[in-house]
Amino acid sequence: MLALRFWPVMPQRMDGMAFAQVGGLLLVACLIAVVCRRFGWPYAVGLAAAGIGIAYLPNAPTIPLSRDLIFNVFLPPLVFEAALQLGWSSFRRELPVTLMLAFVGVAIAAAVVAAGMHWIIGWGWIGAALFGVLIAATDPVSVIASFRELKVEHRLSMLVESESLLNDGVAAVAFVVLVGIATGTSSGPAAALLSFLWTMGGGALIGIAAGLAVLFIAKGTADHLVEITLTTIAAYGSFLLAEHFHASGVFASLAAGLTIGNLGWKGAISEHGREHLLSAWEYFAFLANSFVFILIGMQVATAPILLIGAFTAAVAVLFVLLGRAFAVYPLAALFRRSPLAVPRSYQHILVWGGLRGALGLALALALPPVPERTAIILTTFLVVAFSLFVQGLTMPTLVRRLGIICGPADKSERCPD
Repeated sequence: MLALRFWPVMPQRMDGMAFAQVGGLLLVACLIAVVCRRFGWPYAVGLAAAGIGIAYLPNAPTIPLSRDLIFNVFLPPLVFEAALQLGWSSFRRELPVTLMLAFVGVAIAAAVVAAGMHWIIGWGWIGAALFGVLIAATDPVSVIASFRELKVEHRLSMLVESESLLNDGVAAVAFVVLVGIATGTSSGPAAALLSFLWTMGGGALIGIAAGLAVLFIAKGTADHLVEITLTTIAAYGSFLLAEHFHASGVFASLAAGLTIGNLGWKGAISEHGREHLLSAWEYFAFLANSFVFILIGMQVATAPILLIGAFTAAVAVLFVLLGRAFAVYPLAALFRRSPLAVPRSYQHILVWGGLRGALGLALALALPPVPERTAIILTTFLVVAFSLFVQGLTMPTLVRRLGIICGPADKSERCPD
């Protein structure tokens, strides 16, 4: 089995050089943001490309992309900020569709990928299933950023973002259950089911409790700095507390964000503080996204990807796309005669816009010592790179061709403000 020596060791202390590296990466992120906005390119794609370029520079930064870094630093603000912006009425209206895609869709996509990697590549069932589950989680960051620039119809943005938040949680929970089976810590189907229910439900309960506690404290102040600090505690505290009790940190931050974003505006968060709060969280998400995608690019450039072979990479990409298609089209067909019918053009975007990103990589880096561990990690990097550079770059063109962009004079409900 190949040794994973291509992820550098985390520095033991943040000295002046480390701070200089972080500052340099932030400067690169700002320049990429300016260029991407100027030319209408997906921001995440530009960051990943910059990361690849940085990796080949002399004395390039050696900041590792580890499971702990993604889970404990980057994921909480990304999940919380997205949930904070979701309106409960729209989220609840689309819940039957998004729940179906998140739960049944993840199961279908994971099964298709696992079958392909087992029968064609020859991976064991456990390794193939772990890869299928971790790669089923979609990352809407690049797509949503493009949507906002293009002014895509509001319902499509809601479907893509809310489904992604839910399937991130479901994939993370399913991954934990499979790891228990792979390592022999799960004692049977009943124990696996209970673990699944606790990981998901416990995370949601912890997130709701954290959100309500923060809102209770926030009622005593109108200081926007205090309110921002309290919500930061809610985002990270709910995530880390849930992980400590073996529940889902993703579901905890999601629930905390939904609670604060929908109850907080009713009085607990001051009217003055709301604008500051949303701006602050938009900035936190910008920082997290900037580091995540630059580091993804750097790791893709330095990983010995050729070791897995072009055939394995092609099969993985093909079955990931097939799995997403088999999940979206049949499940969307279930709603075709209901008020929640999903237009065919939306279905195409849900399939092709199912990009992979930080969560899949974090789960891959957390794999137990299964025989295919190295191959799974390298394949995950390749699938993420393909989704960013091929799917991400072609998304704006696809959206325009499908004609789901709101014109400047369109003030209907389907268009964002």
